[in-house]
Amino acid sequence: MVNFGGFARKIFGSVNDRRIKSLQPRVAAINALEDEMAALSDDQLRAKTDEFRALLKDGKSVNDILVPAFAVAREGAKRALGMRPFDVQLIGGMVLNEGGIAEMKTGEGKTLVATLPVYLNALTGRGVHVVTVNDYLASRDAEWMGKLYNFLGLSVGVIVHGMDDEQRKAAYDSDVTYGTNNELGFDYLRDNMKYERAQMVQRDHAYAIVDEVDSILIDEARTPLIISGPLDDKSELYITIDKFIPDLAPEDYEIDEKQRSATFTEEGTEKMEQILAQADLLKGAGLYDIENVSIVHHVNNALKAHTLFQRDKDYIVKDGEIVIIDEFTGRQMPGRRYSEGLHQALEAKEGVSIQPENQTLASVTFQNYFRMYDKLAGMTGTASTEAEEFGNIYGLDVAEIPTNLPIQRLDEDDEVYRTVEEKYVAVVMDIAASQRKGQPVLVGTTSIEKSELLSSFLGDTKRLKQIRDSIKQRIEGIKEGKEQEFRDYLEQSLKNLDEAIAAGGVPHEVLNARQHEREAHIVAQAGVPGAVTIATNMAGRGTDIQLGGNADMRIEQELADMPAGEERDKREAEIRADIQRLKQQALEAGGLYVLATERHESRRIDNQLRGRSGRQGDPGRSKFFLSLQDDLMRIFGSDRMDGMLQKLGLREGEAIIHPWINKALEKAQKKVEARNFDIRKNLLKFDDVMNDQRKVVFEQRKDLMDGNDLSDTVAEMRHEVVESIVAKHIPEKAYAEQWDVAGLKESVVSLLNVDAPVDEWAAEEGIAEDDILERLRDAVDKAAAERAERFGPEITQYVEKSILLQTLDTLWREHLVNLDHLRSVIGFRGYAQRDPLQEYKQESFELFQAMLGNLRQAVTAQLMRVEIVREQAEAPPPDLPEMEAEHVDASTGELDFEERSSDSYGTAIATGQVAVEDRDPNDPSTWGKVGRNEACPCGSGKKYKHCHGAFATTA
Repeated sequence: MVNFGGFARKIFGSVNDRRIKSLQPRVAAINALEDEMAALSDDQLRAKTDEFRALLKDGKSVNDILVPAFAVAREGAKRALGMRPFDVQLIGGMVLNEGGIAEMKTGEGKTLVATLPVYLNALTGRGVHVVTVNDYLASRDAEWMGKLYNFLGLSVGVIVHGMDDEQRKAAYDSDVTYGTNNELGFDYLRDNMKYERAQMVQRDHAYAIVDEVDSILIDEARTPLIISGPLDDKSELYITIDKFIPDLAPEDYEIDEKQRSATFTEEGTEKMEQILAQADLLKGAGLYDIENVSIVHHVNNALKAHTLFQRDKDYIVKDGEIVIIDEFTGRQMPGRRYSEGLHQALEAKEGVSIQPENQTLASVTFQNYFRMYDKLAGMTGTASTEAEEFGNIYGLDVAEIPTNLPIQRLDEDDEVYRTVEEKYVAVVMDIAASQRKGQPVLVGTTSIEKSELLSSFLGDTKRLKQIRDSIKQRIEGIKEGKEQEFRDYLEQSLKNLDEAIAAGGVPHEVLNARQHEREAHIVAQAGVPGAVTIATNMAGRGTDIQLGGNADMRIEQELADMPAGEERDKREAEIRADIQRLKQQALEAGGLYVLATERHESRRIDNQLRGRSGRQGDPGRSKFFLSLQDDLMRIFGSDRMDGMLQKLGLREGEAIIHPWINKALEKAQKKVEARNFDIRKNLLKFDDVMNDQRKVVFEQRKDLMDGNDLSDTVAEMRHEVVESIVAKHIPEKAYAEQWDVAGLKESVVSLLNVDAPVDEWAAEEGIAEDDILERLRDAVDKAAAERAERFGPEITQYVEKSILLQTLDTLWREHLVNLDHLRSVIGFRGYAQRDPLQEYKQESFELFQAMLGNLRQAVTAQLMRVEIVREQAEAPPPDLPEMEAEHVDASTGELDFEERSSDSYGTAIATGQVAVEDRDPNDPSTWGKVGRNEACPCGSGKKYKHCHGAFATTA
């Protein structure tokens, strides 16, 4: 059959080829301006920035001025950074400006590429956010590329962990802001928990460029950013239930590795019911009765902890704590915790101290945060395998940018062995051979356990001798002639092993979650001839592997204490010359050899590892060593293949090598990727429901913060409460005898704090329900007006705004908990042939409507009772519970808990201080945060805590 698609591509080129070709005329136009820009003085070049800004104000678009702006940015880079963007980097910059993803190989200069569209879009004055995976890269890139922006007259800010609100606001107000995905997301959440608009730090979501876009928008898409507060301690319950799980037999539960789920069988459910009944923990007759919802949750988590989560693979125990291992990067994630009680179940399993669960106070996913930007772009070395997801969820097209120099890396076919032991023997032999010829080797593993197992093979001469003896036995069983090639390979391996044993083992470095502090140093030297670096799923993230070693890092380490001067310059020159010599040796040995010991379930992770070799046209090679016992092979059924290979007489230590196997593995990986995409897409559909409600609430908060006089809003709420009370006790078209007059009078007193003669009104001849409603509304309005007159307009406005915002926040948090509970059980509706998503939409809407009703009622009830205490000095009101924000670093996996408590008014996380001279005595909204012992800004002469700071809400 003729492959017409392939035939058409040969004639017309692929879609990607045509897109790149369409950008070439602009590249030529930029190059044509190079001499003109080079002739300008620094001041004249800088003046171009103001010229471009004027054009944009006159109605030009950024695309209209792209060519001259890119030409200015390129010339600025030459002068400020000593770097000239290549033509392919100009193309990458154009793709980013269009709001697409630029896939650029390692070493192609993505950091410099971003400066072109950043400069162009920063000219609009709306601000550009450059998003990185960790604080180190954000600070490094802001300082490094900031030289260019400052040279061209733009301001640069950086957002890192530990900054206060004033510093953050200044950074966001800059033309260009560098920051991590976590910091930007949490600032968005914090801004929407504040009580004054002036305290919010972010100003706009105009344009963002996301570095390592696949890591942030794919790998971390399922993990929401959460600000939370602690709940009651249930440590004893976790410990008690954990003890029951080891008593279960394998037939009591079923494990699905593909779905990462563990469920009880019918026999297991009966056994668990008996165990729980004996422990007096079971209510009712069955485990799944409604009274046992909490127990079922704890039991399921305990089962997952024991059957699905492995120590030293999914987590480690360090300093008495459970530390999660990132499945994508293999790094420790200290401080990060599994949600919904799973982390507590793991703590109970390992016998460490159990930390209390947290309640979500605010949350957002990266998917929904980054979709707020008017224009979004990204760059990475590996995105094409996830192009469908980027297109469907974010509307981002992926463009593969050509390399500046042709790639010379040789990607060899996978070698598949029958057993794990045979695979590791082959890996050790290959590493020893590569090191002997001076080739740097980067070894990729999928877990800490496997990286340390391989390390023990390489560093232990006893193990190396065992391998050598097994090879000798293999050689004896091979006849010369037909299998001479395999025999020669084994004999050469024997010589390499003898040399390694004589040297006391194969020198190597291990880079996994336990050594992540030394990551930059280890990776920087991974290109030295003969270096062997074992890395767990994270080779080279953020630090380029350069053949011969990283000169800048060596200079930084070796000359840290040497002062500037002639001697230091001489040593620097010597180090750079040595690096060049070592690079030449590595090149002659074949460049960096990437040796992977297993395939990941995502092709993108494999490609990231491969991409460490062959940077900027360097030679290199890559090869994957697999066994039929590897997780990916086992899950997708390798039993039949194993039996077939034994029948065919495959020798011990021999590998199957064929392109067809590579294609079969790729198909398996595509299946896993498609499944993970479906999971993320489904999760997003559910999160979109909450996100729509979140946007409504956050917009409402902004409107409330912006308004000084909220009396109309408060009056509308008050009238709706009156209407709902009357409707409840006086049904429409009901006879007067059917009216619940006593209940109406009681509700008016309890909710509205008004003693209205409702019973007398109802006794009047011919009175209608509308008359009662109108009289009651007038009576309540009169009581509210008297209260407002007694307080004065300024205090009334301040109290109304404070109570509105605090009540909205409290009810929103309760609503989030309700949505979490609804989400956890809604899947069961599928058994009744009902769509869980539609059910979730309907019920979450009803919950949201109920929350709005509760808001009106709670605000009205508080405002009709609030009293101002001016003279009495009392202790400050109790603080709200501590709030914690999880900051996950996608590159290092590190996470810090940031704890902040509220001040007297519950203004959580608000730290805005206002200068005394900027405060208007008649406008409390201009006061900012006032210390309790400061003089009250109103001018009364009293301390703040005894004046405006001393109002109290009484029930």
